[in-house]
Amino acid sequence: MANTFLAILDNAPRRVFAFLSAVCLAMLAFGLYLQHSQGLEPCPMCIVQRYALFSVAIVAGLLSASGSRRVHFWGSFVLLLAAGFGAFVAARQSWLQWYPPEVATCGRDFYGMIENFPLNRAIPMIFRGSGDCSAIDWTFLGGSIANWAFLVFCLVMVLASLMIWRKRRLK
Repeated sequence: MANTFLAILDNAPRRVFAFLSAVCLAMLAFGLYLQHSQGLEPCPMCIVQRYALFSVAIVAGLLSASGSRRVHFWGSFVLLLAAGFGAFVAARQSWLQWYPPEVATCGRDFYGMIENFPLNRAIPMIFRGSGDCSAIDWTFLGGSIANWAFLVFCLVMVLASLMIWRKRRLK
């Protein structure tokens, strides 16, 4: 099975990158569904994780459009960095969820921002999120959104590392 997976990495890297991009975009879509349909407000750390996930999706999408081994090699480094950043933020949020602080100081109320600040200051605040970073609003198989995001970012890092290793070997 491992040989089959490595053969796919070697022979169809564009499909692997396209699949990775599609998975990241599906996760972003699910996050927007939870926000807009289920009423879960993202916290600032959730927003940062979305940016990291979007970065991974864009880079993987661009890599899937390229057939160059050199582009795949260096692009995998970019994936590794973006996923590493996302994993760090997700791990920090998971830590806050497991050991919540006494006072939640993660974000502001959405309507409070609109009422108390001029529009040019309120709009950037909206994109920072308004939920509590230590709150666990949704779980799947016992893991919070931050826990699952951490796992996905770690899998992306493993995949990017394998791609770097495989592309280095094929030169």
